[in-house]
Order: sequence, then structure tokens, then C-alpha cells
Amino acid sequence: MSSNKEKTREIVNIPLDETKLTVKRTTDEALKEIPRFTKAVNEYQEESIQASKDIADNFLESQKEIIHSFQSLWIPYIENVQNSYWSYWTSPKRVTENYARMVSNITDSTIASTRLANNAIFSSLEAWKTSIQHARDNAKEISRLNANVAKTFENVARDSLRDYSTREVHTHSGRQ
Repeated sequence: MSSNKEKTREIVNIPLDETKLTVKRTTDEALKEIPRFTKAVNEYQEESIQASKDIADNFLESQKEIIHSFQSLWIPYIENVQNSYWSYWTSPKRVTENYARMVSNITDSTIASTRLANNAIFSSLEAWKTSIQHARDNAKEISRLNANVAKTFENVARDSLRDYSTREVHTHSGRQ
């Protein structure tokens, strides 16, 4: 009887131990990828922070130029987001094998799903990185354009004031 018990125990333990080894291998593989993921996330965070700083710096520089342009002109005038098969339930070996396969499949599926999710995250992070770069470039260009508009406005206003002053001088000098 104890021999029968031993065989049953062995029938149950072997597939479960094999599944345990499969789970360990799969999770060990997944763990090896963590440093790469951590590094990538850190790089994207640093890039996002640097891009935000650059955007703010460019905006503030353009604001400085705009303010200086307006001040130089106006200071003299103004201030300030399973299926288990029922027939196999009678055999402990079949139940154990099916269970072991199910656990193995679930584990493999979970790890594969995690990889897919991580790949999706990396794709999103890559898209985010590109978006941040575009936002940085666009903000820099908009800041440059704003500064140019302000300089153009300053020049037009200065020319108009000069023309007005010249016309006033001619108008007053013609009356004398």
C-alpha cells in the first residue's frame, strides 16, 4: 500500500515539479529584462524633464525678447494632460498532467502578455519621446516666430512714428 501511495505521489509530483522549473525559467527570463526597462523609463523621464526645461527656457527667452521689444518702443509712452476533460478526472495522473499543463500555459501566457504589454509601453514611450522632441522643436520655433513678430511690430511702429514725426516737422515747417 505504501508503494502505491509513493507511486501516486510521484505521479503528482513529477509534472508539478517540471511546471515549477518552467515557471522559474520563464520568470528568470522576465527578471533579466527589468534593468533594460528601468533604464529606458529613466531615460524617457530625463528626456521629458529636459524637454520641459528647454520648452520653458525657450518660451521665457522669447518673452524676454518680446517684452524688451515692446518696452524699447513704449517706455517713453507707457509702463508695464480550459478546458478540463471530465473523463480524465478519474485518473490522478491525467488530472495532474492537465493541471500542470494549465499552470504552465497560464504562466507562459501571463509572461507573454507581460512582454506584449511592455512592448506596447516601449512603443508608447518611443512615441512620447518623439512627441516631446516635436513639442520642444515646435515651442522653440513658435518662440522664435513670436520674437520675430514682436521685432517686426517694433520696427513698423518705429517707422510709423518716425514717418509721423517727419510729417509733423514738414507740416509745421511749411506753415511758418
